[in-house]
Amino acid sequence: MSESTPICRACQHPCTPCLGVNERMVWKEDKTNEEWNMSMKGNHSLGIVIKLGTSSIVDEKTHEPILSILTLIVETAVRLRKDGHRVIIVSSGAIGVGLQRMELAKRPKHLSKLQALAAIGQCRLMSLWDSLFGHLRQPIAQILLTRNDIADRTRYLNAQNTFNELLDMGVIPIVNENDTLAVSEIKFGDNDTLSAITAAMVHADLLFLMTDVDCLYDKNPRTHPDAQPIEVVEDIGALVADVSTAGSSLGTGGMSTKIVAARLATSAGVTTVITRSSNPGNILRIVRHVQASKSPASLVTQANAETAPATRQDQDSARDGTLSRSTSSVRLNDALTAEKPEPAPLHTRFLPSPHPIRDRSFWLLHGLKSHGTVYIDAGAHKALMRGAGLLPVGVVDVEGTFAQQEAVRLCVVQRVSPSEGGSSRTWEGPAVEVGQALANYSSAEIARIKGHRSAEIESILGYADSEYVTQREHVVFFKESRPATPVRDILDSQGIGGYESGAATAVL
Repeated sequence: MSESTPICRACQHPCTPCLGVNERMVWKEDKTNEEWNMSMKGNHSLGIVIKLGTSSIVDEKTHEPILSILTLIVETAVRLRKDGHRVIIVSSGAIGVGLQRMELAKRPKHLSKLQALAAIGQCRLMSLWDSLFGHLRQPIAQILLTRNDIADRTRYLNAQNTFNELLDMGVIPIVNENDTLAVSEIKFGDNDTLSAITAAMVHADLLFLMTDVDCLYDKNPRTHPDAQPIEVVEDIGALVADVSTAGSSLGTGGMSTKIVAARLATSAGVTTVITRSSNPGNILRIVRHVQASKSPASLVTQANAETAPATRQDQDSARDGTLSRSTSSVRLNDALTAEKPEPAPLHTRFLPSPHPIRDRSFWLLHGLKSHGTVYIDAGAHKALMRGAGLLPVGVVDVEGTFAQQEAVRLCVVQRVSPSEGGSSRTWEGPAVEVGQALANYSSAEIARIKGHRSAEIESILGYADSEYVTQREHVVFFKESRPATPVRDILDSQGIGGYESGAATAVL
């Protein structure tokens, strides 16, 4: 091999890139040994977010902390840190620990009592984390968030900077929703959603959603012995899985909320893993397997290690109807698979979007809760797609009550002329939601200027803050449009807003 032979960063072999997994090539002669080793070390450092539900760390009946699992989580997190990874833990359990401290038998229903229990339990929970991590000389930090902290752009950036600084210092942040202050209007709904937003905020590589089952199944494994595991999900929109597993009596989540979180995280480029919480050591094995495989789409698990098809064609022929044990599996070429990685524990891995939405675009879509809907015609939609702003003449209708600079949904409808049908309705047919935007005018103001030219705004309102209802830089479109239905409003009231709501059903 000549000194100028190109070396693949992913496998360190003199070959072509690994099927596009890592297309960047370097010339070894351009790097000293020290520089090469440093670059490879950087490639192995991952950002990892681990989400733990209340049922994973607090006994459902006695409300006692499950020290065996907590200890293993701490050991796993410290090992990941020693391997050079950046680790964040999203931990529920404050109310559960508060119940134990106050010797209450069950979770109360009144908000004020829940907030009080969260205040009691949060300090004891953090004390427990600090004590366990302290034995291994690992510093930790507490970060409490509400949706208001995410909705305000300045506070969002401050939280992002704090996370990055803590991780640079080698600290493990422990995140929870600030239940003491949160009410339904500013809650994330559950810590699954919070963990996905946190993972996107810090540009994490992996998000682990710990639960009481090994992975997703096509049917409920408790009632169907023939249920098949779903090991890799490439297209979450085409997923057919059983989500009947509900949250515990102490928690607020369930399997459906984990799919919501997976949809959020993967849209931001974060690989999401669902695995069993009672064996936290699986996290370390899965991380090492991901690194050894060199590809987020390559997976060898304990379930398919002996029966995995040898080729993509073989895999396709092995499918049974619309369901399969894996919705995507890519083998690396023979030069890269001489040494197969050790089979990973059974889990479900959601592959990240090839075109992730990050930073301000992610914040606009997922950090802000929609306060209303602006209906636009097809012409206005085309103009927005070309990079123009939304003029009032393209607005057909407005729904909801919102103020200036609040987030609104954008829906495309078919405009109806007043002469058609003789009704006051200005549009007909289905409303197709295409994105989200920050409004320059309030709902009452938009209702008055809709359908008019920008030059008429001042004569109608008495002032003209902008010629646009929303400017193009304040608009973000979904990768795929979807029908706007009343179900969204129900989900929004439960704290699942915007783009995530499509994942809250059993069939996606």
